[in-house]
Amino acid sequence: MSEVIKIVIADDFPISRKGLASMLDQYPQFSVVGEAVDGVSAMELIELEKPDIVILDVDMPNMDGIEVARQLKVKGDSTKKIFLTMHKDSLILHSLKDLGVRGYVLKESADVDIVECINEVASGGTFLSPSLKELLFDSSIETPKGGAIDAIPLLTRAERQVLKLISESMTNREIAEALFISVRTVESHRHNICSKIGVNGTNALLKFAILNKKRLRTLS
Repeated sequence: MSEVIKIVIADDFPISRKGLASMLDQYPQFSVVGEAVDGVSAMELIELEKPDIVILDVDMPNMDGIEVARQLKVKGDSTKKIFLTMHKDSLILHSLKDLGVRGYVLKESADVDIVECINEVASGGTFLSPSLKELLFDSSIETPKGGAIDAIPLLTRAERQVLKLISESMTNREIAEALFISVRTVESHRHNICSKIGVNGTNALLKFAILNKKRLRTLS
């Protein structure tokens, strides 16, 4: 890593993104080399600028932060990942840990935590906002009764296979390769799964899959 820590910030909310960039510019050890408004432009900037760290928002258009983290993992990219978000969600937190995310900072405490987080992550460590630490070690996540879980038997065998792999935080491309199908077919399965279990969005499906991970392992 270079003496100056090169950083890319990806957040679709301009005030949040530019405010963070302005704050970090006050520190001589940091250099914000790019700002992205969505996941696609974040990937492009990371490839172009080769930053030491990328700071990602979870919710972004065109490719959310979790998908960016997955893609970087697939590529074997060495950029260290920090998430800056408003979500206090143990399921998202556990899934990000599986993707090699080194820092997770709440937006509400970013002015206090983000500088320490960047320094810690850049040095090879990990950082979690203090109010989130109890979530990381929470192993008492239980499957909810009723609702979407009852729809699992409605899924086809292929859809259950895809859902199992989603619960392992695999990308669409990884799932396609594992099941010897096309990425477009995986996307179609994901759409059908969402419709059947009654969830909307990539994060909601990932959360559902992780929540039901143990049950999915028992299904063929």
